[in-house]
Amino acid sequence: VLIIDKPVGLVVFPEGENLKSGEKTIIDLLLEKYPELKNVGKPLRYGIVHRLDKDTSGILLVAKTNESLIFFQKQFSAVAKALADKKNSQTLEKGVEKRYIALVEGNVKNDYGTIHTLIGRAQSDKRKQKVYLLNEPMSEGKREAITKYKVLQRFEDYTLLEVKIETGRRHQIRCHLSSIHHPIAGDKMYGFKNSPVPKGLTRQFLHAAYLKIQLPDSQIKEFKSDLPEDLKQILENLGIN
Repeated sequence: VLIIDKPVGLVVFPEGENLKSGEKTIIDLLLEKYPELKNVGKPLRYGIVHRLDKDTSGILLVAKTNESLIFFQKQFSAVAKALADKKNSQTLEKGVEKRYIALVEGNVKNDYGTIHTLIGRAQSDKRKQKVYLLNEPMSEGKREAITKYKVLQRFEDYTLLEVKIETGRRHQIRCHLSSIHHPIAGDKMYGFKNSPVPKGLTRQFLHAAYLKIQLPDSQIKEFKSDLPEDLKQILENLGIN
């Protein structure tokens, strides 16, 4: 397994992304250092187990063999199924746990919350995801998504959250937080028209800070990534404790 601390501004792999001429992706850089990854998984994403958006920084998991890739994919799938069924606590204890730090617009009312919906591609904009209620018409074929959050600190116009995702849908955190009227600060795709942006913020304030995973040898490993300097500076400007 490889664990990467992904910097902001890099695409993970080129599938469905508009890349500039000569722009390298995470997988390009990995293949330069680990050419054997071409033998893992399918082309374009190779050993990448999950993805982060271009303007999201933090922890990324990469499998170095086909066996470990299959193991991690099954683990992600098993945890999602256990959460949906609310049954197998042992699977949850041993399974994947991903936590993010996000700064969102406005004052989030409750200290803790869960967003549980379906998510599917937006008809109005194919780049975006859209929230659907669990039993609403047009929800057929959409995928269940569960996001939990807790408030870390409140500012005058923003709230700092720790976000834990229990499913891994594309744009899940960004889409879910926007759906409760608290889009991520600096998110140009899911933010609202004329949304305020903290001074100096040039990207969405979303960082993958923590990963717990079971390895193929049954060890449980935890990985942590501090906020990068650009996001630390934003919080200092806001007056974080």
